[in-house]
Amino acid sequence: MMRTRQVSSNDQPTGEIRRDAIVALICASIILALSLGIRHGFGLFLQPISMDAGWGREVFSLAMAAQNLVWGISQPFAGLAADRFGAGKVVFAGGLFYAAGLALMAFPENQASFLLSAGLLIGLGLSGTTFPVIFAALGRAVPPARRSWAMGVSMAGASFGQFAMLPLTLVGINWLGWSAALLALAVLALIMVPLALPMFKDRPPSGDDNTEVEQTALEAARTAVRHRGFWLLSLGFFVCGFQIILISVHLPSFLLDQGLEISVGTTVLAVIGLVNIAGTYYAGVWGGRVRKPMILAWLYLLRGITITAFILFPVTASSAYVFAFFMGIFWLSTVPLTNGTVASIFGVRNLSMLGGLVFFIHQLGGFLGGWLGGALFDYLGSYDLAWGLAIILSFVAALLNLPITEKPAIARPVASGDGYRTPWMPGSASKP
Repeated sequence: MMRTRQVSSNDQPTGEIRRDAIVALICASIILALSLGIRHGFGLFLQPISMDAGWGREVFSLAMAAQNLVWGISQPFAGLAADRFGAGKVVFAGGLFYAAGLALMAFPENQASFLLSAGLLIGLGLSGTTFPVIFAALGRAVPPARRSWAMGVSMAGASFGQFAMLPLTLVGINWLGWSAALLALAVLALIMVPLALPMFKDRPPSGDDNTEVEQTALEAARTAVRHRGFWLLSLGFFVCGFQIILISVHLPSFLLDQGLEISVGTTVLAVIGLVNIAGTYYAGVWGGRVRKPMILAWLYLLRGITITAFILFPVTASSAYVFAFFMGIFWLSTVPLTNGTVASIFGVRNLSMLGGLVFFIHQLGGFLGGWLGGALFDYLGSYDLAWGLAIILSFVAALLNLPITEKPAIARPVASGDGYRTPWMPGSASKP
């Protein structure tokens, strides 16, 4: 049953952030940097693992696609657990799954064991250590006016991880071999476990901690799936998943096929992560000032234009770096804006679970991007069709986001999303 709560003295309408929230923000940024940074370098393992095992590219691509599918399927359940028990316990468990998956991935006995480690275990680990869980904890820790900013800061940390981890991964592969490099990454993944401890203070809104419409997880899910904006936002995020996984998994091999060195592909992915530090930060800043779905529409449109230009011009090291710069602006900038829109429409009480549902759609796109990239290459001998699909979907996603509004699905007594105030409801303690 839904009911509203009154504002308490613990609310932070001025936008001031508590010290414990700052600690949580720092830990969240490092966790995202490690979790997404390690994952960002998986494409570097495609050729060495496939060659040593005698597999085609489709096997590795299927494992990466399965990883994204498992990540997406398990994400709403990880979010539900975080909304009920707090984010810290979920992140703690996710770090352990992640490290175990990397360690087992280093010694694939056969295709099935590789799918188990790289697909299932790492997929479960990612569901506990990435933004749907992290963002909900931050959304509950900081005041509404700073929510989009906090999400942008944490995603900037994730982008820095993608920049830093790629050259470290390549060095590890070259010096240690791909198997030992994966073991080293497993040790790094374990760092996320103690970093989860400050998030054990995260609790779902209860009592007078925040002003929200109280809904059970099932009620919140029903509200979301009946909401037109939820599906438009999710379908746009599907496109994001398709493009990101296609590029992160297959771009290094695509550049190798064009006669470029492996270091070019590594540098390109690193530059994407480096530039996206600014991209995600300013996406979070502007998300608190401008209608977030409008920014999303522009991001998807510009992604499509960037990919089109990259494919139409001759592929050289210089053109690849230019592509990396522009793609880096838009890379993960969709994430704080998408999750911020979910918070604006549905509130933060069930944000981990609802963000997980949206992310499940994202990961369906990631599954197709990862698998189709390898499958189309094996059957057609090129990535041309995969790139064409990425371009068309960009323009579709831009159109999908245009009609979305951030009006709350259910009226709430005070602002619950990045400075957007909602109507006073009869029965609340005071008018805004």
